Amino acid sequence: MKADEAKDWTLYAHHILDAIAKLERIEARGDIQQDEVLYDAALRNLQTLSEATQRLPDSLKSAYSAIPWKQISGFRNILVHDYLGEIDPLAIEGVLQQHIPVLKTAVERMLNTDHPPSDD
Repeated sequence: MKADEAKDWTLYAHHILDAIAKLERIEARGDIQQDEVLYDAALRNLQTLSEATQRLPDSLKSAYSAIPWKQISGFRNILVHDYLGEIDPLAIEGVLQQHIPVLKTAVERMLNTDHPPSDD
């Protein structure tokens, strides 16, 4: 990846952490399974987060192989293209509780590493 073809990956990493912080605040406000406004806000932030993960360099993501990067990307497509609203709130709650904390830790570690990723 040429320098002029992509923005600094740390911008996307911070964008992911910002979306996670919003998701944490959404969860603190109430039950996304019972409040459609909170649920919609959670979906939007999951979409934003998923989109930003696609912008991280593959060389960096490969160092965090425990994170299901391709599934996150696929999840974004489901969120964006599920026009009929068939997404299960219980599944979204599971993503928030089980997967977001692990992703947050990985992205924080990426930002705290002393070596930038090699070009892809």
